[in-house]
Amino acid sequence: MVTTCATERHDHHDVYAAQCPCRDVLDLLANKWSALAIGAMEEGPQRFGALQRRLEGISSKVLTSTLRRLEERGFVDRTIYPAVPLHVEYELTGLGRSVAQPLAQLRIWVEDHIDEIA
Repeated sequence: MVTTCATERHDHHDVYAAQCPCRDVLDLLANKWSALAIGAMEEGPQRFGALQRRLEGISSKVLTSTLRRLEERGFVDRTIYPAVPLHVEYELTGLGRSVAQPLAQLRIWVEDHIDEIA
């Protein structure tokens, strides 16, 4: 039996179904840079440079792409302040804050168990 998941809204989604839109969201949130960016923004709004310094090893291109994807899905708000130079801040939305805690638990679990993982 093939399980499908239509793209329109309905009462039941199945992340195991090939066509379920849940998979795209899972892919976004399970990405290490997304999980780390969300964690970095838990403390409040962050400028791009501050995020890049906090997420050691991320390139500008990857951070831009990650923030754009998080913004498109409603996890992050981007605010532009008219100043010279331009001042842009990224902040978690309510949806972003709601997923921050489960992602924090995952990050803590990884740190606590890394020595046990081969």
